[in-house]
Amino acid sequence: MGAHAARSARSAGGPRAAHAEARDLRDAAHAAQVRELTAAGVLDDPAWRAAFEAVPRHVFVPYFFTGRGAGHERLWGEDPDPAHRARWLRGVYTDAPLPTRLRDGELVSSSSQPSLMAKMLEALDVRDGDDVLEIGTGTGYTAALLSHRLGEEHVTTIDLDEEITESARAHLALLGYRPAVVTGDGARGCPSRAPFDRILVTCTLPLVPHAWLGQCRPGARILAPLSTGLIALTVRDADFAEGRFLHTPAYFVPLRGATASATAPGAASYGLPYELVENERFQFMLVLTAGVLHPREALDLWRGEGRPGRERFGVTVSAEGQWSWLDDPQGPYVWPLGE
Repeated sequence: MGAHAARSARSAGGPRAAHAEARDLRDAAHAAQVRELTAAGVLDDPAWRAAFEAVPRHVFVPYFFTGRGAGHERLWGEDPDPAHRARWLRGVYTDAPLPTRLRDGELVSSSSQPSLMAKMLEALDVRDGDDVLEIGTGTGYTAALLSHRLGEEHVTTIDLDEEITESARAHLALLGYRPAVVTGDGARGCPSRAPFDRILVTCTLPLVPHAWLGQCRPGARILAPLSTGLIALTVRDADFAEGRFLHTPAYFVPLRGATASATAPGAASYGLPYELVENERFQFMLVLTAGVLHPREALDLWRGEGRPGRERFGVTVSAEGQWSWLDDPQGPYVWPLGE
């Protein structure tokens, strides 16, 4: 009888002990990542550091996919195999993007790299009371960080896929955040929630949807992945915005919806030197000028101008169109954008 009671106690206490141990492991991994991001210098702002401390990534990534051979392996936080659960936890708290949704083998949504999101949120330059629109909800992780920093009433996030927005809404609710999560075409913005002080985009654009400008307050900031960089635009009014690229590289899932995505030209087929085809800064210019400059022209210009980095390029959006430029929007090197 005593042995039976002991077995019963272990049986009753076992799941609780296992749950507590799993929680402790997740909390420790979360805290370690915040320390690593702080040490890397991407969480210098105490307000954003507090947001990253308050928002655990694992809540928003209950599973993700990892490539293996010709297929994909799904790692899940509730996997009955403890080795698989451990791999899932290590992956979640690795500073890397994580594929979270595939459709017919193609990536349609992911959890962005935490250090890149920290850089983007810092560059967004929010102020208390700012209203922010996020284009590309994904898992809901960034919306949670914004909600913690600004208050959920100031955050709107939109995604084209209802399955994605429903999942993100559930993840956010688990932590008590209830920003406006909208299913719709992000290329059209969200006029029902406008005007906005900031627009943060977490999907790559071929050009800047003009509709966004009319949903911004004067002086608003739009931060968006374009080519393989991040453009920071200041909005003057509904017909004009201009700004420069940050030096930071950025690779995101393409925007889906009214605005089609751009693809990089096949530079290798033009006989360009392999080391330059693989050069990240040259690739940025190659994508930015695709359809306008022949890759050989782009290479000659890039070399002639001292191999410029992203921060020397900028973008202008106006009622007449939009274009990218090197050094000066009124200078000699200006190209139509999104041709």
